[in-house]
Amino acid sequence: MEIRTKDQVRAQMKELAREYAELDRIEKLNAEKKYIPASGKNLGAEELENMIDASLDMWLTTGRFNAEFEKKFAEKLGVKYALTCNSGSSANLLAMSALTSPILGKDALHKGDEVISVAAGFPTTVNPIIQNGLVPVFVDCEVGTYNIKIDEIESAISPKTRAIFLAHTLGNMYDMDAMMDIARRHNLYVIEDSCDALGAKWEDKYAGTIGHIGTFSFYPAHHITMGEGGAVITNNPKLRRSILSFRDWGRDCWCNPGTDNTCQQRFNMKLGNLPFGYDHKYTYSNIGYNLKITDWQAAIGLAQLGKLDTFLDMRRKNAAVLNEKLSDLQDYLILPKFSKKCSPSWFGYLISVRKNAPFTKQEMVTNLEQNGIGTRQLFAGNILRQPMMTNNAVDMRIGSGKLVKSCDLTEEDYAKMPGAEFIMNNTFWVGVAQNNTPKDMLKTSEVIHNFIKEKVK
Repeated sequence: MEIRTKDQVRAQMKELAREYAELDRIEKLNAEKKYIPASGKNLGAEELENMIDASLDMWLTTGRFNAEFEKKFAEKLGVKYALTCNSGSSANLLAMSALTSPILGKDALHKGDEVISVAAGFPTTVNPIIQNGLVPVFVDCEVGTYNIKIDEIESAISPKTRAIFLAHTLGNMYDMDAMMDIARRHNLYVIEDSCDALGAKWEDKYAGTIGHIGTFSFYPAHHITMGEGGAVITNNPKLRRSILSFRDWGRDCWCNPGTDNTCQQRFNMKLGNLPFGYDHKYTYSNIGYNLKITDWQAAIGLAQLGKLDTFLDMRRKNAAVLNEKLSDLQDYLILPKFSKKCSPSWFGYLISVRKNAPFTKQEMVTNLEQNGIGTRQLFAGNILRQPMMTNNAVDMRIGSGKLVKSCDLTEEDYAKMPGAEFIMNNTFWVGVAQNNTPKDMLKTSEVIHNFIKEKVK
């Protein structure tokens, strides 16, 4: 009987994984596509091989695959530091929390400080502001780019404003030249929520790399996936240390899991009111969390990262088809626009129904879904109307207005955000992700044309 080594068995299991993945690919290729999803993943043999490889290690927590992913992710984006975490929402929480750390000394944010945010977007861009005892200051959005109205930011800044925390909407970047100019003149931190914008560029710089901190999501709907997962990037070593501390229980130690005494001072420090020599591995400088990923997730992400440029190309080609095929409908629809300096990464394709159109957004969305075309809202719409705000007494401001409680907002207050109100009532998006094809885009266009033709008879 032949006695095989563990490496030989591992190699055979990976070979079988490749065979299985190919059979699965062929099966899906031949299956009839009945629904064009708004988002989705594209996985293959490389991901399955890596998952098996990581499973056979039986390390479970953050390990060799994560170290390799963090290194390659930072290299891909051209930044010094990348730290993974368990979701894009956690990445946002880490980014905002990091700015409150005593590690930053006089530059740290404190409770009651203000952070510029945007009225239409995803809630976990706003939640970390509130969770850290900071005050969100909401600025309206422009229809077309669906990003913040840049020219309204400065009027919203007060002596208490310390940071700007905004998402690049569905892979379409806001004006980073104007944003960083405002930040420099007012000495503000900038967090780029790039969860929906991995691979987007402003001139030659990737989304997330221009501000002080960038955040990313690897949920299955995103440009690459780990299932669940996220990342935070920065070029600032102090911010990197702060992010790491908040991610890893708030500890002062920076050793990787399974390693000890990297600083060579493990039992030679006195911090806080602890006795001299108290184990640095169990010393905590921030009120943190445990938001690490598993090596199994990192293994998937590592395989996906190698496909990122292909996925981005597919998304851009799909969006280009819709741009071309829907261009004759602009009497009824507003199609997305973007700066000449921006190369969007298109998380989704936003469409707005004009106010004077002979149909409503709801009618159009219902028709698309009935015809097998997936749709999504622009997340929270006007977030000030969401129960998370109306059910809680959140200290906040609207533009240059006074401090108010979110639960006390009135229709008059909501009307101060006409862009966000329009988006809530008139805007939705369809899918252009790598699990869709140009043929799917042609069907999407055909369904939209048929619907509008019927409505304008």
